[in-house]
Amino acid sequence: MIHYFRDIVLRTLAGLSAFALAYTVLMSSAFASSGWATLDWTLAETLMAMDAPLGGVAQIDAYHAWVGEPQIPESVVDLGLRAQPNLELLADLSPDAIFISPMFHRLTSRLERIAPVETFSLYQADSDTWQAMQHLTRTLGERVGRQQEAENLITDTATLLRSLQSRLSAPGPLLIVQFMDDRHVRVFGKNGLYDAVLEQLGIANAWQEATNAWGFSLVGIETLIDYPEAQLVVIEPLPVGVQAALEDSGLWQHLPSVQNGHAITLPPVWSFGGLPSAQRFARSLATALEASHDR
Repeated sequence: MIHYFRDIVLRTLAGLSAFALAYTVLMSSAFASSGWATLDWTLAETLMAMDAPLGGVAQIDAYHAWVGEPQIPESVVDLGLRAQPNLELLADLSPDAIFISPMFHRLTSRLERIAPVETFSLYQADSDTWQAMQHLTRTLGERVGRQQEAENLITDTATLLRSLQSRLSAPGPLLIVQFMDDRHVRVFGKNGLYDAVLEQLGIANAWQEATNAWGFSLVGIETLIDYPEAQLVVIEPLPVGVQAALEDSGLWQHLPSVQNGHAITLPPVWSFGGLPSAQRFARSLATALEASHDR
């Protein structure tokens, strides 16, 4: 009888221990960190390209409109506006850290109440953008424990651009623009992602004027008349109403590149992006140039 009761007690204690262990695992999972959070789309695309755990990103719909790819998984939480993130959502997410770029520096004190805040910069005046993109990739990869994935991303990007360069017949100079409204465009030159990719592809950039730290100049479309030999490359998305306005614009319609049907329109590529955006821009541009050459 004593042995019988002893066995019951031992089995009960074992059951309680198993329950306690399961409960501990369950609770630790419930309150575990969800990975990293970021307000910056360049950091988001780079983290995803390195397969780093990403819990939250700001303005996911706008990311898909302006950056395009890689697509953000549905499991990632939308943190609201980049400049005004939802702090309650961030707190519930409990990220290991919140990654930002210098443009969001003013939010640091509020974000630090939730998780450590770390700033990663890329675009700076008079910097070598191609080298800076690689440096950002390595730095971010080291921070999130994805060093090898970072090196793979750098190598894959360089390999892709060499491959595209070898298959492209040398085009004339390109003038790369993005519409702000029906009268004004950003024209991309030095310090920018597009210019860095053109250099790697061995393609001349027609815009050699001064640019800001993000690699563009804001000009009226009448300025484009001064570049009759350049092939226009328009980066989407177009603001609402711009397409209709351009169809009625005698100035736009008489630009040589538009008039002869050589203007190219590319899908959205984040002009302030990292290596994933560089890859996307290079692929889209090469495809469009080859199609234009065949016309």
